[in-house]
Amino acid sequence: MKKGLIFLMILAVFAVVFTGCKKEEAKVVEKEATTSNLGASLALETEVMNLKAADGQALIKIGGTVRKVPARPADPSALPETDPLHWWDMEFAGEITNKTNIPESPADGAIGKKVIMIVHGDHPWTTACTNGAQKVAGVYGMDLKIQSPNWDLAVQNQMIDQAINENPDMILLIPLDAKTAPQQARKINKAGVPLILFNTLPDAAAMDYAITWTGPDDFGQFRKLARLWADELGGKGGVAYVQHAPGGSPYFARCFGPVSELAQYAPGIKVLDMQAPGFEADKTMQLVSDWLTRFGDDLKGICAADDSAQSLGIFEALKKAGREDVVVIAAGNSKVGMDLVREGKLHAITYQTAEGDGALAVKTAADWFNGKEIEPIRNLPQHMITIDDVEDFYPPQW
Repeated sequence: MKKGLIFLMILAVFAVVFTGCKKEEAKVVEKEATTSNLGASLALETEVMNLKAADGQALIKIGGTVRKVPARPADPSALPETDPLHWWDMEFAGEITNKTNIPESPADGAIGKKVIMIVHGDHPWTTACTNGAQKVAGVYGMDLKIQSPNWDLAVQNQMIDQAINENPDMILLIPLDAKTAPQQARKINKAGVPLILFNTLPDAAAMDYAITWTGPDDFGQFRKLARLWADELGGKGGVAYVQHAPGGSPYFARCFGPVSELAQYAPGIKVLDMQAPGFEADKTMQLVSDWLTRFGDDLKGICAADDSAQSLGIFEALKKAGREDVVVIAAGNSKVGMDLVREGKLHAITYQTAEGDGALAVKTAADWFNGKEIEPIRNLPQHMITIDDVEDFYPPQW
């Protein structure tokens, strides 16, 4: 009996030792796999940075000079909409944050990570944006799933719930509505899923729950564009704004950005009207035709949130009215818009790299997976496209 008991005890000891060795061996294997994946991921950096967009420009572009950020007013909303500081919380969202429950990077490499990208809606720009995202994801071997609510906030919220249930390694989100973005970001954050917001700016509170935000400095670009416009207008005259879809940051940046900029830079320019007709050329044409009837020769300039369908509608209305004296600017840079710049119709458009927007979001996610330090904001570079350099951006991305 004693010999049997001793034998069993020896077996138990061997079992414990064997199990412990197996666990240590598993840890070593796991560590080696992590190190191997991270090293392989980091080795792909050069290939990713050498990717090109459809227009021949570098796919990954990060803004150079960062604009000087003014001090935040005690209550920006109390200021008039014509004061640039009224828009501080949106224009400079992310500059002041109280980061909450932000997960630490696993620093185990980007290869093989599952990422869900939820965009705002169906549009040729969005197609180009997701193409750029897929180019970067393809190099890293990411499992990238892309979803579109087609401009429906309720559907986007459902997609967020579904994405959380899938427990991905990261969610990339274009907020469809700036004001409700904090609720969306808080829900994702609370679920423990890493989040990067991109393309459209959310209300500042959303930035507390996201690792970072990437995309164009829409306010900054339109402030620059507004000055070009004002100079061409001679600093005076009546103007009107064809707005973006209400709710998202482009609705504000591409209208109230120039409105507030010109209130300071060219107070002789007066706002006649601003409306959001959507992105159908026919509806924009009707709107501009009504403006031409109402305001006549007082209408000297039009600013469009979209250089494609909206711009086509604007120039069709101007053509029918025989007006060639109206100075038109727009957000860019589609084939339609660049062709209009090339023809000398559109005075200037913004360089709005669609592929680069999606690519930058995925590249930033990869950087986070690779353990790199991530800035609170990553902007795309600013540039105004005019007849002087429009040829540099052909063939168009969309």
